[in-house]
Amino acid sequence: MKVVIFGATSAVAADMAKEYANQGHNLYLVARNKERLVSLEKAIGNNVVGSFCYDFNDTEVAKRAVIAAKEALGNIDIAVLAHGDLGDQLRSETDFLEAEQTIKTNLLSAVAIIIPLAELLKKQGAGKLAVLLSVAGDRGRPRNFTYATAKGGLGIYLQGLRSALYSTGVKVYCFKLGPVDSPMTVDHEKNFSFSSVEKVSALVRSGIEENRYTRYVPGYWFWVMWAVRWMPEWLFQKLGFLSDR
Repeated sequence: MKVVIFGATSAVAADMAKEYANQGHNLYLVARNKERLVSLEKAIGNNVVGSFCYDFNDTEVAKRAVIAAKEALGNIDIAVLAHGDLGDQLRSETDFLEAEQTIKTNLLSAVAIIIPLAELLKKQGAGKLAVLLSVAGDRGRPRNFTYATAKGGLGIYLQGLRSALYSTGVKVYCFKLGPVDSPMTVDHEKNFSFSSVEKVSALVRSGIEENRYTRYVPGYWFWVMWAVRWMPEWLFQKLGFLSDR
């Protein structure tokens, strides 16, 4: 298989890249940090056929990155989008530029990649597009609602795209991740709800091989978020572990 990964140096994506390489697949890696990207390429070896580095918020560059991946790989069998940033929630509530940055990083920069990717896969008549989302996008909570807005909005966009591409042979996957013990959450107090990078990577890779297009990772988050989504507002506000900062 031929795989392109956007946000390749994020913890889950990097583990996915290494496992795909171990299985003999060819990879094209796209990331924001050049130093970390070069390090990942060296760790993976000859299965990396090329790479591209740019600031994902520079949305005008996104199409060039997609075209470069296409030229290096030929056809694209699997495209993975795994980049994101939690941002500063408290600052985003008083500083529009911080809110704009968080939404652009987690929503608009992804859409800038998805549009040319979807067109490319549609022309192929086949391919899988997998996007890593967050359970945070299922309901706004005081501790992260700017980030959640972006991830939830991206999930809605992907629902529509999946239906638009239904008859083309292209499959669109949404993976709603619970908290992951990774550099992105290094400042967060860890508890039972956190999953390891390796476990999440394995579940996403296995999910791409199946025909269930929206998955919670790990699966028990489906039931947790079902309860959270349908909880009455008055009850939600009384439960501090849900509604506090």
